Order: sequence, then C-alpha cells, then structure tokens
Amino acid sequence: MKTGDAAAPAEVVAATAPVSWQYRLEACGAAVFFAAMRMLPLSAASALSGAIARSIGPRLGISKRAHRNLQAALPELSRSVHAAIVRGMWDNLGRVVAEYPHLRDIRIFPASPRVELRGIEHLRRAEADGRSAILFSAHLGNWEIAALAAGQYGLDMVQIYRAANNPLVDRMIARFRGDDGELIPKGALASRRALAALRRGAHLSMLIDQKLNDGIPVPFFGRPAMTAPALAVLALRFGCSVLPVHVMRLRGAKFRLIIEPPMSLPGSGDREADVATLMAAVNRKVEGWIRHNPEQWFWLHSRWPD
Repeated sequence: MKTGDAAAPAEVVAATAPVSWQYRLEACGAAVFFAAMRMLPLSAASALSGAIARSIGPRLGISKRAHRNLQAALPELSRSVHAAIVRGMWDNLGRVVAEYPHLRDIRIFPASPRVELRGIEHLRRAEADGRSAILFSAHLGNWEIAALAAGQYGLDMVQIYRAANNPLVDRMIARFRGDDGELIPKGALASRRALAALRRGAHLSMLIDQKLNDGIPVPFFGRPAMTAPALAVLALRFGCSVLPVHVMRLRGAKFRLIIEPPMSLPGSGDREADVATLMAAVNRKVEGWIRHNPEQWFWLHSRWPD
C-alpha cells in the first residue's frame, strides 16, 4: 500500500462521516503553516518553529501534564531542570512539525550530512538471516526519520502508526511521508494486517511509547504503565529479530539514527510470562533513551494516569 492508500482511512472517514467545522478550520490552519514552512529552507523552518513552540508551549495548560510526568519519572531532578526539559520538549516538537513538509528532501541513503547513521550492520544481519524484523522506536528527536530511512533503504516495511485525530490533517501528514512503505493505522484491522505482513516476510516498524487504555501493565520509570504487548506477541510467534531504533536530534535539523543489536527473545515456554519479560526489556530500553535526552521525548502522553 502506497502513501495514497495510507491516507485511505482518513479519506474514508471524510467521505462517510461529516467533517466538523473545527476539523476543517484546524486543517486550513495546518495547511497554511505547512506551506509557510515549506517556503523556508529546512534549517530555517525548523529553527523558527522551534523558537515559537518553546516560547508558547510552556505556558499552555497541557504543559502541566508534562511537569507531572517528569515528577513521576525523574523526581530526583529539580523543578528548574524540569522546566528546562519542558522548554526543550516544546522546541523539539515545534521543529518536528516544521520538518514534515521537508521530509521528502531528507536523504539517508546515500549518506547525507544531515543524518548520521549508526548500526546499519544489525539490520543487514537480520536481513541475511532471512527472518522478519520488528523495529521499535519512540517519540524522540524526529521519530519520522527512522521510517524514512527504512523506505529509502528499500525494505518491505509495514509501519503501524496512530492516525491523527483530525482526518484531514492525517492525510496531509501521510503525503509528507512519501510513497515508500505501507502504513497501517492502529485499530481493529491493524493486527490482521500485521500478521499478513509477517507471513509474507515483510518487516514491521512501530512506536511503542504511547498512552494506552488497555494492554498490559509493564514497569516504566519504576511505575506500571499500560503497554501494548503486540510487539512481543508477534516477535515470539514468528521468531522475529527485535531491533531497537531511535533518533537523536544533534543540533538544529541534523540527526543521528541509531540501530541497536537485536534483543534476546525469552523462551521459558510460558508465553504470557515471556511477553511480559520482553515488553519489560523494551520499556527499559526506551527509558534509557529518554534519560539520555529527556528534552527530546514527548512528555505530554498520559503514561501514568494515576
């Protein structure tokens, strides 16, 4: 399925249900913003949007959630450090949004001075083994870079993603992502399509740090957080290589994409226990990334609703 198809869920919603005026107004505003950012060079657009976001974002009510999350996850840090992390988070988010209309111009293959790639040998080794791989990442740096790299590398990659609440904005973002790879929005059909992809030998990519109302409780920063078990369930069923992948923003609109060695799959024979063990290891990996660059993570998710 190409990007035009990836937008299909949003198109179906737009075609079968009335689109609210709020969504239309939001989409108009987003279109104007994206057009303006597209007119600027990538680095300038990223810097401008980052400056606007870090000036306005910390004053918004939703930033209180980021402070609560920081207090829960990193209580050893002072309030002033928490405030600096929240400003950095907004700067990163502003940059990510402005970088969307430039995604097709960011090249990872062949090598580019804008994206430093590390660990590609782990992906090549997984390919040589002839097994499907599941690549997991988190909302760090510009997380879209990882999916962009997979498409440019030529992998038969299926990305499971959370569609934007506004279907019109979701279509815009789908177009920015380009035509490489298959996109599956989370929902009722995602599991079946992910199974079909693995059966044909394709690879999966997913962000696993988002808020969930269901799933299984798995430790995250020392507290239980509802976590989707799909990664572990699929990896254990198909014997997939599980590759941790994350993106660091180095400076401005320059990045480091890191592919780490595959994680060990537990094999106790107790499938439920093995799923919990693997997801705990996955959460520890993500936690380590966040501790290293806390200002680049999306602290606005309700990861600990209590």
